[in-house]
Parts: sequence; C-alpha cells; structure tokens
Amino acid sequence: MIDDSRFFIIGANGQLGIALRKKYPKAQFADKTELDITDRQSVESFDWSGISTILNTAAFTNVDGAETPEGRVAAWKVNASAVADLTRICRAHDITLVHISSDYVFDGTREPHFESEDLSPLSVYGASKAAGDLLVEQLDKFYLLRTTWVIGEGKNFVRTMLGLAEKNISPTVVNDQVGRLTFTSELVRIIDHLLSTEAPFGTYNATNDGPLESWADITRRIFQLARRDDLIVTNTTTAKYFAGKDGIAPRPLGSNMSLNKLHSTEFSSHDWTHELKDYILNQKEFS
Repeated sequence: MIDDSRFFIIGANGQLGIALRKKYPKAQFADKTELDITDRQSVESFDWSGISTILNTAAFTNVDGAETPEGRVAAWKVNASAVADLTRICRAHDITLVHISSDYVFDGTREPHFESEDLSPLSVYGASKAAGDLLVEQLDKFYLLRTTWVIGEGKNFVRTMLGLAEKNISPTVVNDQVGRLTFTSELVRIIDHLLSTEAPFGTYNATNDGPLESWADITRRIFQLARRDDLIVTNTTTAKYFAGKDGIAPRPLGSNMSLNKLHSTEFSSHDWTHELKDYILNQKEFS
C-alpha cells in the first residue's frame, strides 16, 4: 500500500503535477517561496525528513525559448543544475526519485527509440534534459520516465487546436513529426504502477500506446471529434513551417518510443486515441 503522505511533488502546478495531486491527495508540495529548486541553498535547507519519494515534474519546456541567451541559462538551471541538487538530496536521505524526461534527448532518427539508445539531443532544451537524465541515472533508487507530447490540464496542443476550431480557423500543421500523444492520466497510471508494484528501478519510456501519427493527422482527429470536419488541415514540413523564423530549435522528427520495457512490468497501456476522445468530450466547449 502506497503511503502518499510521504510523497513530495515538485512542479505541482504543472499539467502532470496537477494530475499527481489528484491521485495522491496526501502528497506534500511547496510553492517557490518555500522551495526554489534552482537555488541550491533553498534545496539543501529544506526539511526533507519523512519524505520517501520525490516526484519531479518541474522542467523548463520552452523549446524555442531555450535557444535564447537567457533561455539557455534558465533551461540548464532547471533541467540540469536543479536535478544535480535533487539527486544529492535523494542520495543523502535515501529518497526514491521519479523524474520526467523527454523524447528530445534523442535526435529522432531511430525507429523506435529504446531506453538504451545513446543520447543525441538536437537542441539546447534536449541537451539540458539529457544532462538531467545522466545525473538521475547515477542514483540507486530512481524511475526516469521519458515521455512525449504531454496533454493534461492547462495549455497544450489539443486545447490550442480546439481554440482554432472555435475561431473557424483552418490551420497548416506539420506532418513530418510523428509520435503519440501522452495524457497525464496515463503518466499517473505508469508512475503509480511502478511504485506500487516495486518494479525494478531504472529508465522507462512512458507514453500512451496506439497508432503513430503526425501533428497534422492528430489535428484532423481533434476536429473530427469536435464535430468540425468542415475545417481543412493543410500539411507542411517542419522546415517549411519555420522557414524564415529566427530562434527556432531543431526538433526530432521521430518520437516512436518502444514500450516493451514498461510492458515487461505487466503494465497495460491505454490507446491515446481513446483518451483523446474522452478528453475532448470533457472540454466545456464541446460537452
């Protein structure tokens, strides 16, 4: 039986943090005035007594923003330096670390990506996340979860496309980036499964299952489910979409993450297309 009163959620107000707080209502969390993970003194002086598991969902995720001088510093501070401090805390206090990572640690050329693949980030964001991964993997007690295309409460791709539908906009969307949506509900299920079954520590790809589709194909699904088949989605390539724009981070085109290792723990994945249908039905605009 999991004692969630000994859990500590970092990034508690983000998409995944909100979902974890619903799953683990007794879990502890703190705002930035109480704990600033980018401030080593704040991390080291915080009272970690009684904490068994840290769920670190915090990250600098502005992929293009990380390409700016200020963003580069911020990305490395949150995604790498803060992780180094958290790993020291976990080692000193015998705390298990659950850490969320990204498909951006890979260049997107392998099909599929396995957990053992050599790191090959294309962007500043990807490099900072890869550095965090290497730090986490030095621990004895950790679950490092690499996920893709996260959808939950708050701003995300699905809600952006629903907003376009509300404005009767037919968008142009890239069709050469291919992967799966991952809903925060699925990430919570994965985390809870690994912790409750005491699955072997290590790195796991953690996404929904289901068909591999491009962002353009996913947009068409969204419009169909929102009963806006009248809107036309025009395909384009990533290169053409960002042509002439400055400060754009390179993106991996292939985000197919193998789920074999996760399934070896007897976890049964949910199909993202089914979750997308439920997600859209639950949006007020289309309920």
